[in-house]
Amino acid sequence: MSATASTGDGRYAEVNGINLYYETHGSGRPMILLHGGLGSGEMFGPILPALTERHQVIAVDLQGHGRTADIDRPLEVPLMADDIAALIEHLGLDRPDVVGFSLGGGVALLTAIRHPGKVGRLVSASANIRRDAIYPDMLGQQGQVSAAAAEFMKDTPMYELYQRVAPRPEDFPRLLDKIGAAMARDFDYTDEVRGLQVPTLIVAADADMAPPSHFVEVFSLLDGGLRDGGWMGDGRPKGGHALAILPGLTHYNLVDSPLFAATALAFLDQ
Repeated sequence: MSATASTGDGRYAEVNGINLYYETHGSGRPMILLHGGLGSGEMFGPILPALTERHQVIAVDLQGHGRTADIDRPLEVPLMADDIAALIEHLGLDRPDVVGFSLGGGVALLTAIRHPGKVGRLVSASANIRRDAIYPDMLGQQGQVSAAAAEFMKDTPMYELYQRVAPRPEDFPRLLDKIGAAMARDFDYTDEVRGLQVPTLIVAADADMAPPSHFVEVFSLLDGGLRDGGWMGDGRPKGGHALAILPGLTHYNLVDSPLFAATALAFLDQ
């Protein structure tokens, strides 16, 4: 049984046993917008005006993030992807586009893989499809994320956001434990990406958490970069997929960049 309740500028939808918070901005073709780890829908604030010029943007707070309280289950990308599919159904949306960054990029990707009939076009930004693609020093840093790190994060924007908006601010150490456990799990979505049926734009910064070659690899799984595109574009990937490596950006400022917004919109509005 689904229920929707209003709170402030956003609403809650009860789906899959989780009370999922989302905010709706603008009007036009619907776009589900998914944030990165330890963030919330608010992290898209700098580019939201551009995204809402021609789109109805539905910014979601994922499990345990922002205004969505955690529930008693692991923090796993496939489960959160199922939440998004359930939200799309709950809202009665007809194949909205799904745009995600980092953790949200992985959730967006898995939503399209697991529920292709519910997604129009997909933009997956700064999301790795194999854990071992991430730079070794970054894997080392990820291994230090746990509840024990909560005290050291009290001066960070992530902590400030969580304390300001979370239904249970005291759960921040628990979120760190769950994020740490999630990042420690091995994953490889190579085979699943090969079968992706939804037109997909793979986006990364040129100095991202994994090398540009990884995102070229993902594009090749989608039949991209394997031949000359041809004068008429007939050599491009059959599924309408595309790749964008954005210059001068990192994993940590891509989501703020007008270049990211323009690139995503150019693909979605084709």
